[in-house]
Amino acid sequence: MNSEQLALTGWGRTTPSVASLVNISADELTQPGVLDRLDHAGRGIIARGMGRSYGDPAQNGGGTVVRISDGEIAVNSAQGSVRVGAGISLDTLLREIIPLGWFVPVTPGTRFVTVGGAIAADIHGKNHHVDGSFGSHVQQLTLLLADGTQQTLSPVGKHADLFWATVGGMGLTGIILDATFSLIPIETRHCVVTNERVPDFDTLIDKMIASDHLYRYSVAWIDLCATGSSLGRALLSSANHATLDELRSMNPKQTMDPLAYSPPTLADIPSIVPNVINKLTIKAFNELWYRKTPKLQHHTETLTAFFHPLDMVGWWNRLYGRNGFIQYQFVVPDNAIDGLRAIVEKVAAHGHASFVNVLKRFGPGSGGYLSFPTSGWTLTIDVPSGVDGLDALFTELDEMILAVGGRHYLAKDAQLTPGVVNAGYPRLDEWKAIRRTVDPRRRWASDMARRLDLL
Repeated sequence: MNSEQLALTGWGRTTPSVASLVNISADELTQPGVLDRLDHAGRGIIARGMGRSYGDPAQNGGGTVVRISDGEIAVNSAQGSVRVGAGISLDTLLREIIPLGWFVPVTPGTRFVTVGGAIAADIHGKNHHVDGSFGSHVQQLTLLLADGTQQTLSPVGKHADLFWATVGGMGLTGIILDATFSLIPIETRHCVVTNERVPDFDTLIDKMIASDHLYRYSVAWIDLCATGSSLGRALLSSANHATLDELRSMNPKQTMDPLAYSPPTLADIPSIVPNVINKLTIKAFNELWYRKTPKLQHHTETLTAFFHPLDMVGWWNRLYGRNGFIQYQFVVPDNAIDGLRAIVEKVAAHGHASFVNVLKRFGPGSGGYLSFPTSGWTLTIDVPSGVDGLDALFTELDEMILAVGGRHYLAKDAQLTPGVVNAGYPRLDEWKAIRRTVDPRRRWASDMARRLDLL
Protein backbone atom coordinates (compact mmCIF):
# COMPACT_ATOMS: atom_id res chain seq x y z
CA MET A 1 0.00 0.00 0.00
CA ASN A 2 1.26 3.47 -0.83
CA SER A 3 -0.34 6.87 -0.45
CA GLU A 4 0.23 10.38 -1.80
CA GLN A 5 -1.59 13.70 -1.79
CA LEU A 6 -2.73 14.51 -5.33
CA ALA A 7 -5.00 16.94 -7.12
CA LEU A 8 -7.41 14.72 -9.02
CA THR A 9 -9.87 15.46 -11.81
CA GLY A 10 -12.10 13.43 -14.07
CA TRP A 11 -11.43 12.92 -17.77
CA GLY A 12 -12.93 16.33 -18.47
CA ARG A 13 -10.10 17.93 -16.44
CA THR A 14 -12.39 20.32 -14.56
CA THR A 15 -12.90 21.04 -10.83
CA PRO A 16 -9.75 19.45 -9.34
CA SER A 17 -9.66 18.54 -5.66
CA VAL A 18 -6.83 17.26 -3.45
CA ALA A 19 -7.19 13.87 -1.80
CA SER A 20 -5.03 11.11 -0.39
CA LEU A 21 -4.71 8.63 -3.27
CA VAL A 22 -4.01 5.13 -1.95
CA ASN A 23 -2.87 2.32 -4.23
CA ILE A 24 -3.70 -0.88 -2.41
CA SER A 25 -4.27 -4.55 -3.10
CA ALA A 26 -7.65 -6.12 -2.48
CA ASP A 27 -6.13 -8.32 0.21
CA GLU A 28 -4.71 -5.31 2.07
CA LEU A 29 -7.94 -3.37 1.73
CA THR A 30 -10.01 -6.11 3.35
CA GLN A 31 -7.77 -6.53 6.42
CA PRO A 32 -9.37 -5.63 9.79
CA GLY A 33 -9.05 -1.95 10.71
CA VAL A 34 -7.78 -0.78 7.29
CA LEU A 35 -10.91 1.19 6.40
CA ASP A 36 -10.74 3.01 9.75
CA ARG A 37 -7.14 4.02 9.07
CA LEU A 38 -7.95 5.17 5.54
CA ASP A 39 -10.84 7.29 6.80
CA HIS A 40 -8.68 9.12 9.33
CA ALA A 41 -9.63 12.58 8.00
CA GLY A 42 -13.35 11.95 8.42
CA ARG A 43 -14.11 12.86 4.80
CA GLY A 44 -14.82 9.33 3.71
CA ILE A 45 -13.48 7.02 1.03
CA ILE A 46 -14.29 6.51 -2.65
CA ALA A 47 -12.89 3.98 -5.11
CA ARG A 48 -11.27 5.14 -8.35
CA GLY A 49 -10.50 3.10 -11.43
CA MET A 50 -8.74 4.72 -14.37
CA GLY A 51 -10.29 8.17 -13.90
CA ARG A 52 -12.44 8.02 -17.04
CA SER A 53 -15.60 9.40 -15.46
CA TYR A 54 -15.80 12.90 -16.88
CA GLY A 55 -16.73 14.81 -13.75
CA ASP A 56 -16.07 14.31 -10.03
CA PRO A 57 -17.53 10.93 -8.94
CA ALA A 58 -14.05 9.48 -8.36
CA GLN A 59 -12.76 12.52 -6.44
CA ASN A 60 -12.97 13.11 -2.69
CA GLY A 61 -11.50 16.44 -1.68
CA GLY A 62 -9.88 16.27 1.75
CA GLY A 63 -10.57 12.55 2.04
CA THR A 64 -9.27 9.29 0.66
CA VAL A 65 -9.42 7.87 -2.85
CA VAL A 66 -8.65 4.15 -3.18
CA ARG A 67 -7.28 2.48 -6.28
CA ILE A 68 -7.16 -1.33 -6.20
CA SER A 69 -3.85 -2.28 -7.76
CA ASP A 70 -4.34 -5.95 -8.56
CA GLY A 71 -6.82 -8.58 -9.66
CA GLU A 72 -7.16 -11.95 -11.35
CA ILE A 73 -8.91 -13.12 -14.53
CA ALA A 74 -10.54 -16.56 -14.56
CA VAL A 75 -12.31 -17.47 -17.80
CA ASN A 76 -14.94 -20.22 -17.67
CA SER A 77 -15.25 -21.24 -21.31
CA ALA A 78 -17.85 -23.90 -20.56
CA GLN A 79 -20.12 -21.31 -18.97
CA GLY A 80 -19.18 -18.45 -21.30
CA SER A 81 -18.31 -16.26 -18.32
CA VAL A 82 -15.37 -14.71 -16.51
CA ARG A 83 -14.56 -13.82 -12.92
CA VAL A 84 -12.48 -10.66 -12.74
CA GLY A 85 -10.89 -8.56 -10.02
CA ALA A 86 -12.58 -5.17 -9.93
CA GLY A 87 -9.29 -3.33 -10.50
CA ILE A 88 -8.73 -5.06 -13.86
CA SER A 89 -9.31 -2.81 -16.87
CA LEU A 90 -11.30 -3.78 -19.94
CA ASP A 91 -8.06 -3.21 -21.85
CA THR A 92 -6.29 -5.91 -19.84
CA LEU A 93 -9.32 -8.19 -20.00
CA LEU A 94 -9.73 -7.88 -23.78
CA ARG A 95 -6.07 -8.76 -24.34
CA GLU A 96 -6.75 -11.96 -22.42
CA ILE A 97 -10.12 -13.04 -23.80
CA ILE A 98 -10.17 -12.01 -27.47
CA PRO A 99 -7.47 -14.55 -28.45
CA LEU A 100 -9.65 -17.15 -26.68
CA GLY A 101 -12.67 -16.23 -28.80
CA TRP A 102 -14.58 -14.04 -26.35
CA PHE A 103 -15.63 -10.40 -26.13
CA VAL A 104 -17.05 -8.35 -23.26
CA PRO A 105 -20.86 -8.11 -23.17
CA VAL A 106 -20.75 -4.30 -23.14
CA THR A 107 -18.01 -1.79 -23.80
CA PRO A 108 -18.15 1.99 -23.73
CA GLY A 109 -16.20 4.18 -26.15
CA THR A 110 -12.98 3.48 -24.25
CA ARG A 111 -11.46 0.23 -23.03
CA PHE A 112 -9.56 2.13 -20.31
CA VAL A 113 -12.14 1.59 -17.58
CA THR A 114 -12.02 -0.94 -14.76
CA VAL A 115 -14.55 -3.68 -14.19
CA GLY A 116 -15.47 -2.09 -10.87
CA GLY A 117 -16.06 1.23 -12.59
CA ALA A 118 -18.08 -0.44 -15.34
CA ILE A 119 -20.48 -1.81 -12.74
CA ALA A 120 -20.57 1.30 -10.55
CA ALA A 121 -21.55 3.40 -13.58
CA ASP A 122 -23.57 0.60 -15.21
CA ILE A 123 -21.89 1.47 -18.48
CA HIS A 124 -23.61 1.11 -21.83
CA GLY A 125 -22.36 0.69 -25.37
CA LYS A 126 -23.41 0.59 -29.00
CA ASN A 127 -25.41 -2.58 -28.35
CA HIS A 128 -27.75 -1.38 -25.62
CA HIS A 129 -30.83 -1.74 -27.83
CA VAL A 130 -29.98 -5.48 -28.03
CA ASP A 131 -27.96 -6.42 -24.94
CA GLY A 132 -28.66 -3.75 -22.34
CA SER A 133 -26.05 -2.30 -19.98
CA PHE A 134 -23.12 -3.96 -18.22
CA GLY A 135 -25.07 -4.65 -15.04
CA SER A 136 -27.52 -6.82 -16.98
CA HIS A 137 -24.72 -9.35 -17.54
CA VAL A 138 -23.28 -9.46 -14.02
CA GLN A 139 -24.04 -12.78 -12.36
CA GLN A 140 -22.33 -12.11 -9.03
CA LEU A 141 -20.14 -9.56 -7.31
CA THR A 142 -18.31 -9.20 -4.02
CA LEU A 143 -18.84 -5.90 -2.18
CA LEU A 144 -16.73 -4.52 0.66
CA LEU A 145 -19.13 -2.86 3.08
CA ALA A 146 -18.51 0.18 5.26
CA ASP A 147 -18.02 -1.95 8.40
CA GLY A 148 -15.22 -3.94 6.72
CA THR A 149 -17.26 -7.07 6.06
CA GLN A 150 -17.78 -8.54 2.59
CA GLN A 151 -21.07 -9.44 0.95
CA THR A 152 -21.63 -11.66 -2.09
CA LEU A 153 -24.41 -10.20 -4.21
CA SER A 154 -26.42 -11.43 -7.18
CA PRO A 155 -29.31 -9.99 -9.25
CA VAL A 156 -31.90 -12.15 -7.49
CA GLY A 157 -32.24 -13.49 -3.98
CA LYS A 158 -31.75 -12.24 -0.47
CA HIS A 159 -29.52 -9.23 -1.19
CA ALA A 160 -30.80 -8.33 -4.67
CA ASP A 161 -31.75 -4.84 -3.51
CA LEU A 162 -28.14 -4.07 -2.56
CA PHE A 163 -26.93 -5.57 -5.85
CA TRP A 164 -29.15 -3.22 -7.85
CA ALA A 165 -28.23 -0.27 -5.62
CA THR A 166 -24.57 -1.01 -6.40
CA VAL A 167 -25.09 -1.37 -10.16
CA GLY A 168 -25.10 2.28 -11.23
CA GLY A 169 -24.58 3.40 -7.63
CA MET A 170 -21.35 5.30 -8.42
CA GLY A 171 -19.33 3.52 -5.72
CA LEU A 172 -21.47 4.86 -2.88
CA THR A 173 -22.69 1.53 -1.49
CA GLY A 174 -19.23 -0.01 -1.06
CA ILE A 175 -16.11 -1.05 -2.94
CA ILE A 176 -16.56 -3.77 -5.56
CA LEU A 177 -13.81 -6.38 -5.14
CA ASP A 178 -14.59 -8.78 -7.98
CA ALA A 179 -17.37 -9.73 -10.38
CA THR A 180 -18.53 -12.63 -12.52
CA PHE A 181 -20.26 -11.81 -15.80
CA SER A 182 -21.15 -13.37 -19.12
CA LEU A 183 -19.12 -13.02 -22.34
CA ILE A 184 -19.95 -12.90 -26.05
CA PRO A 185 -18.43 -15.61 -28.27
CA ILE A 186 -16.61 -14.31 -31.36
CA GLU A 187 -14.79 -15.93 -34.27
CA THR A 188 -12.59 -13.00 -35.30
CA ARG A 189 -11.20 -9.67 -34.11
CA HIS A 190 -13.23 -7.87 -36.79
CA CYS A 191 -16.69 -6.44 -37.28
CA VAL A 192 -18.66 -6.16 -40.50
CA VAL A 193 -19.59 -2.47 -40.57
CA THR A 194 -22.05 -0.46 -42.61
CA ASN A 195 -21.35 3.29 -42.65
CA GLU A 196 -23.97 5.58 -44.09
CA ARG A 197 -24.16 9.32 -44.62
CA VAL A 198 -27.57 10.58 -43.43
CA PRO A 199 -28.75 14.03 -44.60
CA ASP A 200 -30.98 15.19 -41.72
CA PHE A 201 -32.46 14.48 -38.29
CA ASP A 202 -35.75 12.89 -39.39
CA THR A 203 -34.04 10.52 -41.82
CA LEU A 204 -31.57 9.55 -39.10
CA ILE A 205 -34.33 8.67 -36.63
CA ASP A 206 -36.18 6.59 -39.22
CA LYS A 207 -33.04 4.68 -40.21
CA MET A 208 -32.04 3.94 -36.62
CA ILE A 209 -35.49 2.60 -35.78
CA ALA A 210 -35.61 0.49 -38.94
CA SER A 211 -32.18 -1.06 -38.29
CA ASP A 212 -32.74 -2.07 -34.64
CA HIS A 213 -33.27 -5.75 -35.50
CA LEU A 214 -30.50 -5.94 -38.11
CA TYR A 215 -27.43 -4.95 -36.14
CA ARG A 216 -26.10 -5.76 -32.71
CA TYR A 217 -24.20 -2.46 -32.64
CA SER A 218 -25.38 0.91 -33.85
CA VAL A 219 -24.25 4.49 -33.25
CA ALA A 220 -24.53 7.82 -35.03
CA TRP A 221 -22.10 10.73 -35.07
CA ILE A 222 -24.31 13.79 -35.40
CA ASP A 223 -23.22 17.23 -36.63
CA LEU A 224 -24.50 19.72 -34.05
CA CYS A 225 -23.21 22.67 -36.05
CA ALA A 226 -25.57 21.97 -38.97
CA THR A 227 -28.81 23.94 -39.18
CA GLY A 228 -31.75 24.38 -41.55
CA SER A 229 -32.43 21.50 -43.92
CA SER A 230 -29.19 19.82 -42.75
CA LEU A 231 -30.18 19.88 -39.08
CA GLY A 232 -29.04 16.65 -37.44
CA ARG A 233 -27.14 15.33 -40.42
CA ALA A 234 -25.09 12.34 -39.32
CA LEU A 235 -22.88 9.39 -40.04
CA LEU A 236 -24.61 6.19 -39.00
CA SER A 237 -22.38 3.19 -38.22
CA SER A 238 -23.91 -0.23 -37.69
CA ALA A 239 -22.10 -3.52 -37.16
CA ASN A 240 -22.09 -7.17 -36.20
CA HIS A 241 -19.17 -9.36 -35.21
CA ALA A 242 -17.53 -10.80 -38.32
CA THR A 243 -17.55 -14.56 -38.75
CA LEU A 244 -14.68 -16.42 -40.38
CA ASP A 245 -16.82 -17.07 -43.46
CA GLU A 246 -17.56 -13.36 -43.82
CA LEU A 247 -13.87 -12.50 -43.60
CA ARG A 248 -13.04 -15.12 -46.22
CA SER A 249 -15.49 -13.54 -48.63
CA MET A 250 -14.70 -9.89 -47.87
CA ASN A 251 -10.98 -9.84 -47.03
CA PRO A 252 -9.24 -13.25 -47.05
CA LYS A 253 -5.97 -11.81 -45.68
CA GLN A 254 -7.74 -11.04 -42.40
CA THR A 255 -8.38 -14.74 -41.77
CA MET A 256 -4.72 -15.27 -40.93
CA ASP A 257 -4.61 -15.50 -37.12
CA PRO A 258 -8.13 -14.02 -36.93
CA LEU A 259 -8.19 -13.61 -33.14
CA ALA A 260 -4.79 -11.94 -32.76
CA TYR A 261 -5.29 -8.74 -30.79
CA SER A 262 -2.81 -5.92 -30.29
CA PRO A 263 -4.56 -2.52 -30.19
CA PRO A 264 -2.33 0.35 -31.36
CA THR A 265 -1.70 3.81 -29.92
CA LEU A 266 -0.87 6.10 -32.81
CA ALA A 267 0.15 9.21 -30.85
CA ASP A 268 0.07 10.91 -27.45
CA ILE A 269 -1.18 14.46 -27.08
CA PRO A 270 1.41 16.61 -25.19
CA SER A 271 0.63 17.68 -21.63
CA ILE A 272 0.56 21.34 -22.66
CA VAL A 273 -1.34 22.16 -25.83
CA PRO A 274 -3.36 25.21 -26.83
CA ASN A 275 -7.13 24.78 -27.09
CA VAL A 276 -7.74 23.92 -30.74
CA ILE A 277 -11.46 23.36 -30.21
CA ASN A 278 -13.46 26.43 -31.21
CA LYS A 279 -16.43 27.30 -33.40
CA LEU A 280 -14.40 27.77 -36.57
CA THR A 281 -12.24 24.65 -36.27
CA ILE A 282 -15.16 22.44 -35.28
CA LYS A 283 -17.43 23.68 -38.06
CA ALA A 284 -14.69 23.02 -40.61
CA PHE A 285 -13.85 19.65 -39.09
CA ASN A 286 -17.49 18.56 -38.98
CA GLU A 287 -17.87 19.41 -42.66
CA LEU A 288 -14.76 17.42 -43.53
CA TRP A 289 -15.76 14.49 -41.33
CA TYR A 290 -19.22 14.31 -42.88
CA ARG A 291 -18.01 14.59 -46.49
CA LYS A 292 -15.14 12.10 -46.15
CA THR A 293 -17.50 9.18 -45.61
CA PRO A 294 -19.09 7.66 -48.73
CA LYS A 295 -22.87 7.80 -48.93
CA LEU A 296 -22.87 4.07 -48.24
CA GLN A 297 -19.92 1.91 -47.22
CA HIS A 298 -19.83 -1.80 -46.34
CA HIS A 299 -16.51 -3.13 -45.05
CA THR A 300 -14.66 -4.74 -42.13
CA GLU A 301 -13.08 -2.96 -39.18
CA THR A 302 -11.05 -4.22 -36.26
CA LEU A 303 -12.67 -4.25 -32.86
CA THR A 304 -10.40 -1.38 -31.83
CA ALA A 305 -11.29 0.77 -34.84
CA PHE A 306 -15.02 0.28 -34.38
CA PHE A 307 -15.38 0.36 -30.59
CA HIS A 308 -12.42 2.40 -29.34
CA PRO A 309 -11.12 4.77 -32.05
CA LEU A 310 -10.29 7.56 -29.59
CA ASP A 311 -8.10 5.17 -27.58
CA MET A 312 -5.64 5.24 -30.46
CA VAL A 313 -4.86 8.86 -29.47
CA GLY A 314 -3.34 8.95 -25.99
CA TRP A 315 -4.66 11.74 -23.72
CA TRP A 316 -6.98 13.13 -26.40
CA ASN A 317 -8.77 15.10 -23.69
CA ARG A 318 -5.83 17.54 -23.67
CA LEU A 319 -6.97 18.88 -27.05
CA TYR A 320 -9.52 21.00 -25.19
CA GLY A 321 -6.79 23.01 -23.45
CA ARG A 322 -6.12 23.74 -19.81
CA ASN A 323 -9.76 24.54 -18.95
CA GLY A 324 -10.85 21.06 -19.94
CA PHE A 325 -14.27 20.19 -21.28
CA ILE A 326 -17.76 19.13 -20.32
CA GLN A 327 -19.38 15.97 -21.63
CA TYR A 328 -23.12 16.29 -21.33
CA GLN A 329 -25.17 13.13 -21.82
CA PHE A 330 -28.88 12.55 -21.41
CA VAL A 331 -31.62 10.14 -22.41
CA VAL A 332 -35.20 10.89 -23.43
CA PRO A 333 -38.00 8.34 -23.91
CA ASP A 334 -38.77 6.63 -27.23
CA ASN A 335 -41.79 8.84 -27.82
CA ALA A 336 -39.91 12.10 -27.19
CA ILE A 337 -38.53 12.49 -30.73
CA ASP A 338 -39.99 15.99 -31.07
CA GLY A 339 -38.32 16.95 -27.79
CA LEU A 340 -35.01 15.49 -28.98
CA ARG A 341 -35.29 17.45 -32.23
CA ALA A 342 -35.91 20.65 -30.25
CA ILE A 343 -32.79 19.97 -28.19
CA VAL A 344 -30.69 19.44 -31.33
CA GLU A 345 -32.09 22.72 -32.73
CA LYS A 346 -31.25 24.53 -29.49
CA VAL A 347 -27.64 23.31 -29.43
CA ALA A 348 -27.13 24.08 -33.13
CA ALA A 349 -28.60 27.57 -32.75
CA HIS A 350 -26.24 28.38 -29.87
CA GLY A 351 -23.28 27.44 -32.05
CA HIS A 352 -21.07 26.02 -29.30
CA ALA A 353 -18.06 24.08 -30.53
CA SER A 354 -18.84 20.39 -30.30
CA PHE A 355 -17.36 17.47 -32.21
CA VAL A 356 -17.84 14.27 -30.20
CA ASN A 357 -21.64 14.16 -30.55
CA VAL A 358 -23.05 10.65 -30.37
CA LEU A 359 -26.67 9.50 -30.72
CA LYS A 360 -27.66 5.98 -29.69
CA ARG A 361 -30.78 3.88 -29.16
CA PHE A 362 -31.42 2.43 -25.72
CA GLY A 363 -33.42 -0.67 -24.89
CA PRO A 364 -34.96 -1.38 -21.46
CA GLY A 365 -32.99 -0.50 -18.35
CA SER A 366 -31.12 -3.00 -16.18
CA GLY A 367 -33.04 -2.49 -12.95
CA GLY A 368 -30.36 -0.48 -11.14
CA TYR A 369 -31.88 2.18 -8.90
CA LEU A 370 -29.53 4.83 -10.29
CA SER A 371 -28.75 3.16 -13.59
CA PHE A 372 -28.85 5.72 -16.40
CA PRO A 373 -30.02 3.82 -19.51
CA THR A 374 -33.73 3.44 -20.16
CA SER A 375 -35.67 2.85 -23.35
CA GLY A 376 -35.22 5.82 -25.64
CA TRP A 377 -32.61 8.04 -27.24
CA THR A 378 -29.33 9.13 -25.69
CA LEU A 379 -27.27 12.05 -26.97
CA THR A 380 -23.73 12.90 -25.88
CA ILE A 381 -22.26 16.37 -26.39
CA ASP A 382 -18.64 17.49 -25.79
CA VAL A 383 -17.96 21.21 -25.36
CA PRO A 384 -14.94 23.17 -24.05
CA SER A 385 -15.34 24.30 -20.46
CA GLY A 386 -15.58 27.99 -19.60
CA VAL A 387 -17.27 29.10 -22.83
CA ASP A 388 -19.56 32.11 -22.42
CA GLY A 389 -23.21 31.15 -22.26
CA LEU A 390 -22.56 27.45 -21.63
CA ASP A 391 -24.16 27.37 -18.17
CA ALA A 392 -27.28 29.06 -19.49
CA LEU A 393 -27.49 26.60 -22.37
CA PHE A 394 -27.19 23.59 -20.06
CA THR A 395 -29.87 25.01 -17.77
CA GLU A 396 -32.22 25.32 -20.73
CA LEU A 397 -31.40 21.81 -21.88
CA ASP A 398 -31.93 20.42 -18.37
CA GLU A 399 -35.45 21.84 -18.36
CA MET A 400 -36.22 20.48 -21.84
CA ILE A 401 -34.95 17.02 -20.93
CA LEU A 402 -36.87 16.78 -17.67
CA ALA A 403 -40.03 18.10 -19.34
CA VAL A 404 -40.20 15.01 -21.59
CA GLY A 405 -39.27 12.53 -18.86
CA GLY A 406 -35.54 12.28 -19.48
CA ARG A 407 -32.50 12.20 -17.23
CA HIS A 408 -28.72 12.70 -17.19
CA TYR A 409 -25.77 10.31 -16.92
CA LEU A 410 -24.01 10.64 -13.57
CA ALA A 411 -20.74 9.17 -14.89
CA LYS A 412 -20.48 12.09 -17.33
CA ASP A 413 -21.82 14.82 -15.05
CA ALA A 414 -19.81 17.81 -13.91
CA GLN A 415 -22.49 20.48 -13.50
CA LEU A 416 -25.88 19.07 -12.47
CA THR A 417 -27.82 20.17 -9.40
CA PRO A 418 -29.61 18.00 -6.81
CA GLY A 419 -33.00 19.11 -8.14
CA VAL A 420 -32.23 17.93 -11.66
CA VAL A 421 -31.07 14.52 -10.41
CA ASN A 422 -34.09 14.16 -8.10
CA ALA A 423 -36.43 14.87 -10.99
CA GLY A 424 -34.68 12.48 -13.37
CA TYR A 425 -34.26 9.46 -11.08
CA PRO A 426 -37.63 8.44 -9.57
CA ARG A 427 -36.06 5.66 -7.46
CA LEU A 428 -33.49 7.93 -5.83
CA ASP A 429 -35.18 7.88 -2.41
CA GLU A 430 -35.28 4.06 -2.46
CA TRP A 431 -31.58 4.02 -3.30
CA LYS A 432 -30.78 6.44 -0.48
CA ALA A 433 -32.66 4.24 2.00
CA ILE A 434 -30.59 1.19 1.00
CA ARG A 435 -27.40 3.22 1.17
CA ARG A 436 -28.21 4.49 4.67
CA THR A 437 -28.82 0.91 5.80
CA VAL A 438 -25.40 -0.36 4.66
CA ASP A 439 -23.47 2.86 5.36
CA PRO A 440 -25.13 4.72 8.24
CA ARG A 441 -21.97 6.72 9.01
CA ARG A 442 -21.47 7.82 5.41
CA ARG A 443 -18.07 6.21 5.01
CA TRP A 444 -18.36 6.15 1.21
CA ALA A 445 -18.21 9.72 -0.09
CA SER A 446 -17.19 11.67 -3.16
CA ASP A 447 -17.19 15.21 -4.46
CA MET A 448 -20.12 14.33 -6.71
CA ALA A 449 -22.06 12.77 -3.83
CA ARG A 450 -21.72 15.94 -1.78
CA ARG A 451 -22.53 18.20 -4.75
CA LEU A 452 -25.69 16.26 -5.62
CA ASP A 453 -26.78 15.56 -2.04
CA LEU A 454 -26.46 11.80 -2.39
CA LEU A 455 -24.98 11.15 1.06
